[in-house]
Amino acid sequence: MLRLTWVQPEDLIGHELRQAIEDGREPWAIATRWKAAGGSEAPDRAGASPDRPSRYLRQLAEDLLDELADLPSRLAEDEPTDLAGIRRSCTSPGIPAGNRAAGAMGVPPLERSREWGRVGAGGTPQARASETHPRPAPAQAALETAWLGRAVGCLLGKPVEKLPLDAIRNLAKSTGNWPLDTYFTAQGVPPDLLEEHPWNRRSAKTSLAENINGMPEDDDLNYPLLNLLLLRRHGRAFTTTDVAKLWLDELPAGRTFTAERVAYRNLLSGIEPPHTARHRNPFREWIGALIRADVHGWTNPGDPAAAAEQAHRDATLTHTANGVYAAMFTAATIATATTGTHDIHACLSTGLTVVPPRSRLARAITHAVELAETHEDFDTVVDELHTTHKDLHWVHAIPNTALIAAALTHANGDFTASICRAVSGGWDTDSNGATAGSIAGLLAGAAAGTSTALPTRWTAPLHNRLATSVAGFDGTGFDTLAHLTWSLTHREASRP
Repeated sequence: MLRLTWVQPEDLIGHELRQAIEDGREPWAIATRWKAAGGSEAPDRAGASPDRPSRYLRQLAEDLLDELADLPSRLAEDEPTDLAGIRRSCTSPGIPAGNRAAGAMGVPPLERSREWGRVGAGGTPQARASETHPRPAPAQAALETAWLGRAVGCLLGKPVEKLPLDAIRNLAKSTGNWPLDTYFTAQGVPPDLLEEHPWNRRSAKTSLAENINGMPEDDDLNYPLLNLLLLRRHGRAFTTTDVAKLWLDELPAGRTFTAERVAYRNLLSGIEPPHTARHRNPFREWIGALIRADVHGWTNPGDPAAAAEQAHRDATLTHTANGVYAAMFTAATIATATTGTHDIHACLSTGLTVVPPRSRLARAITHAVELAETHEDFDTVVDELHTTHKDLHWVHAIPNTALIAAALTHANGDFTASICRAVSGGWDTDSNGATAGSIAGLLAGAAAGTSTALPTRWTAPLHNRLATSVAGFDGTGFDTLAHLTWSLTHREASRP
């Protein structure tokens, strides 16, 4: 019996009930009807429940999913998904991003938010930026360290993905690798501990230190590859529909998960963007759009507003509200880092200026940065974050984005410290390690001016080789990916 993950209506309903509570709807009557009919909670960590339901229960789940979607949200005004609404929200006084970052940028965060808000009145962010200053194309070496950093951070987190926080800590401690400082290994781990907390079954054979031989396939690398194809075919003027068509042409359905899988199914059902993000899609505020954001930042150096808008057009195929903001925040942070002229604190502060200040994500990032600035022991930061976000799913964008911001802040931009803190914090370990590694790797490469800026103990096991099911990229080297990215950026920078 095939129980396809992330699409069964009887599993989606539990996640949608949880999402409704999070985004300010009142789902209690619907939840009562579902429970009375014999419906179950959403699977805790898996993508599908083990047993097939009755035809009646499946039909009821579909009907209730539609009813839940029609419930009004009290957070709608503070958490818009449309770009114009996001811009308007960012012009209003909100939560400051931190005095240290603002001072490093030389411009108060709120003023940068207002500039982001004004972009819509005089043209696109790209047009406004090109009118005032030319785009500085990033060095190819910095882009290579960004690609390598993304791969290394992802690889570090792969064997412990889905494991609870105490399991990650105990597995690392059992081999003397705590605080985390290198790839996980099974060598020396007591058998009873491995039996209690087995490695991620899909990843252990390729991502434990003794098994690494090149970068194995992962969706955290597949999506940046797809976005290279997107920009090569359509340029930065691509539409959300262009993203959808590209996926149908180039992305195997089995390589999608959570919100992306639901949106893919919606496309095949004839539903058009942006409705693909909302229709029976309880994962629309999870981390999927964030992991697609890097290329949008890399190709908009020094222009966080343009990077955020580009990420928005990508993200709204699959996500809404905070799921979209997480991608915009990441793209804007990376666009700022790409110039090599700002430290990590300034980059994060700038990223926050494109996030609606009264949103749950803005509050979570601000809180995480404050914790990282306050506590010397990062475990204390992580414990507080897990307490704060204990009711959210481990793949939700809010806690994971907060953890990434905390890890980068606490590590002060250092590459090894950034990826190790991000992964040691749990939740979506490979995605968090990938994003932290991309940003910290980019900063390291920009500062050093060389593609060898990252420690060889991290990069050597990759053998400059990436595995993927995205056609034309399997076995590609990171130097080649950097050149392709640089070529895109240089071509755009050279346009009048």
